[in-house]
Amino acid sequence: MVEQYHGPDKTKSSGTGGMRRRSSDRKLALYGSPFTATKVGEKDIRVLRKGRGLTAKVKLKHAAFANVIQKDGKIKKAKIRTVIETPDNRHYARQNIITKGAVIDTELGKVKVTNRVGQDGVVNGKLL
Repeated sequence: MVEQYHGPDKTKSSGTGGMRRRSSDRKLALYGSPFTATKVGEKDIRVLRKGRGLTAKVKLKHAAFANVIQKDGKIKKAKIRTVIETPDNRHYARQNIITKGAVIDTELGKVKVTNRVGQDGVVNGKLL
């Protein structure tokens, strides 16, 4: 997996148009990983040994089921059919990419995703 730099840009221009040089080198703490586009499909989890102290990071590539909180407070496991709409990007719904805030169609009805799916390893949501 390619590391991605999330720190400040290399150079920026001053108010007069002159270029300002970077004051320090890139730090390892400012590196991250690219977006994990979790799709609807048979469950596929990748576990990375990464982070400080070699902590395990979970990347969910495909998800088939979601943990749904119902109106009465009970939690049920429901099969995901498709992604209806996504606030992040309208094209994610066409590609069946699940993100936080996305509305998915399950066998229990419409569900709004409440967690960061690509970083948690599961899909949690509440019934609409």
